[in-house]
Amino acid sequence: MDTQTILDRINRRRFLQATGAAAASAAFLAACGNTTPGSTGGNGQLVLQQWYHQYGEAGTEQAAKRYAKEYTQTSINLVWKPGDYFTPLNAALLSGNPPDTFEGWLYADQVNAGLIEPLDDILAPMKDDFSASSLIPYTYNGKVYAIPMIVDTGLLYYRKSILTKAGVKPPETMDELIDAANKLTTGNQKGLFIGNDGGIGALQQIAPWSAGSDFLTADNKIVFNNDRTVLAYKKVRELYQSKSLLLGYTTDWADPGAFISGATAIQWGGLWSMPAIIKGLGDDFGVVPWPKLDAQGTPATFSGGWGAMVAAKGKHVQEAKAFTKWLWIENTKDQQDWSLNYGFHLPPRKSAAASATKLQSGPAADAVSILNKYGKPNPPAWDTTMGTALTDAVTNIVKNGADAKTELTKAEAKCQAELQRIVK
Repeated sequence: MDTQTILDRINRRRFLQATGAAAASAAFLAACGNTTPGSTGGNGQLVLQQWYHQYGEAGTEQAAKRYAKEYTQTSINLVWKPGDYFTPLNAALLSGNPPDTFEGWLYADQVNAGLIEPLDDILAPMKDDFSASSLIPYTYNGKVYAIPMIVDTGLLYYRKSILTKAGVKPPETMDELIDAANKLTTGNQKGLFIGNDGGIGALQQIAPWSAGSDFLTADNKIVFNNDRTVLAYKKVRELYQSKSLLLGYTTDWADPGAFISGATAIQWGGLWSMPAIIKGLGDDFGVVPWPKLDAQGTPATFSGGWGAMVAAKGKHVQEAKAFTKWLWIENTKDQQDWSLNYGFHLPPRKSAAASATKLQSGPAADAVSILNKYGKPNPPAWDTTMGTALTDAVTNIVKNGADAKTELTKAEAKCQAELQRIVK
């Protein structure tokens, strides 16, 4: 996963607010050359178009192209999209001339607009082999609209040697983390890095989860406006004011550069970064979940990733579903390669995860245990309009010292209005 994936999910504008959809789609497709979805190649074989965003790990593009070449039922024209992925993707989906299959995240608006094809029929024979949590982000009104490609999670990475020298133990509560960050801040080293925004993006959901709070119930009720969430955000503000946070680094929290370079002793980061950390630091690191807020809280982290989708308005839906089934349901060899050889991710299929030897020892095994115990996914009904309302509230609380209860009440009203609009 590239460094902006999680941050983009938080900040991306709502799906159906793309402007100039048809024009943007036409311009993008023209720039790609002969990439018309569902066209016929020179050998007379049907050509399906598959879109990926640009991953940050070396070798990912070559791997994706290799998988496409292995498929023999149709030709696959793979489009690797650097930079802004979602604007041209959304425009293409809305234009009526979409890619046949693509990776993304599911939102209720997409389903309501009839843009995404349900995939229950191809998933059914193997559904029990997918972890239940991996399917939650792609399930809406009882139907599954994407096949999980990878499962990612967040971890608190810490330097063993630095903590040992300072007499600091891996933190188990937020107060212990604040204390540790202060003690570990010396010279050119900060104690903690949770993003250049001071943790607003990374922690706006993690912190309430660590307090035992949540955002949406299974039956789509807003539940975050409560005393525990208020306390969690106040603690994030306390951390922000502690002067122990690394701010303004050249990369953000989803990249391990600050941790590897020694600019910080502890960093919130992704499982995907672990191979680079091993290469840079050897075994001089450990991982823990985000600490519980207090004795009444629970350790916390996210469970997320990318899903393979089929455009409902594509010209060759059944052929696209057949390719998606082959690659992301049946083809465990390539699924393991994708998950384990270009950064670390947990394969969504239980059988593939069970045989993933790279995740069975050391910090990688600890990370899998953390994900399985504490990982929480976002349901499709939680969309970017709600995320923006929450981000605005947390920013005012953490950076501006605004009253947490007042900000959460305003955010709740906005989220409730959005929920009523999208839930059908």
